Amino acid sequence: MSHSIDTTPAILGVQHTPPIADLPPLACDCHVHLFGDPSQYPMDSERHYTPRGASIEQLLAHQQALDFERVVIVQPSAYGINNRCMLNAIEQLGTIARGVAVINPDTVTDEELVRMHQIGIRGVRVNLESFGKSDPQLAALALNKAAKRIQHLGWHVQTYTNVSVISQLQDTIAQLPTPLVIDHFGKAMADNGVDHPGFLVLLTLLASNRVWIKLSGAHRVSKMPDCNDVQDLVVSMAQTNVDRLIWGSDWPHTGAWPGIALTPDVINEFHPIDDGHAANRIRKWLGNEAWQQKMLVQNPAVLYGFE
Repeated sequence: MSHSIDTTPAILGVQHTPPIADLPPLACDCHVHLFGDPSQYPMDSERHYTPRGASIEQLLAHQQALDFERVVIVQPSAYGINNRCMLNAIEQLGTIARGVAVINPDTVTDEELVRMHQIGIRGVRVNLESFGKSDPQLAALALNKAAKRIQHLGWHVQTYTNVSVISQLQDTIAQLPTPLVIDHFGKAMADNGVDHPGFLVLLTLLASNRVWIKLSGAHRVSKMPDCNDVQDLVVSMAQTNVDRLIWGSDWPHTGAWPGIALTPDVINEFHPIDDGHAANRIRKWLGNEAWQQKMLVQNPAVLYGFE
């Protein structure tokens, strides 16, 4: 990293495993979140959870520990459509950072979108987990409305959903005027195997060059202690179209804990995920150095417009 920081032995209480080998230059972590000082960056009143802080300094320490030179900051749901914390961070980080915003396509102005583009935003996130499961027509409408607002900027739409919803939206996705980035393996559960109908739809979309898939959060789709059953998913996707795969740590790991309901009234603790180990593990799964170069450097440069 080009920034001078104090490296601590653990970031947010987690000691990260160092890289097994040097990462290729300009490797990019394509999925992180930031949570700033609440007095400066108040959270959305309708949020479902309240996280601890995760500062720009801690992000830089995290990136340095993993040896990533570039980063993509994704707007977390706790901030709603107020992207100010993320935008200010990207302005501070400069050319090493890009962002994915959350917007209201009915109210955001073209001037606001242009300003966000100038700062470094290259996509908008549509969370289909909230309504796509029960009404695919609403999900299709949400994707199309977002895509039409940002297509002139060359951005993409990013979504967090599962292969069941993706299967119902296959025709919609094929006709979107923008690329679609699918978070966290499309929630294709590894124990269903590579022949599961939903995963096969994901591979079909991947082969069409219409979607990009983030190989992030392997623990979200595995029931095994070290997620080894996810390797078959990764290899199948790489063999199908490695040019549309990217990786993200998902730091600092928000999310529900077993037996504990998410609520805005109680601090939601981050999950202690060793992202260094996760990065090493997926590199081992891919094996092929050319595939690693594409996933970590070339593909993010194309998708996010890094110089």
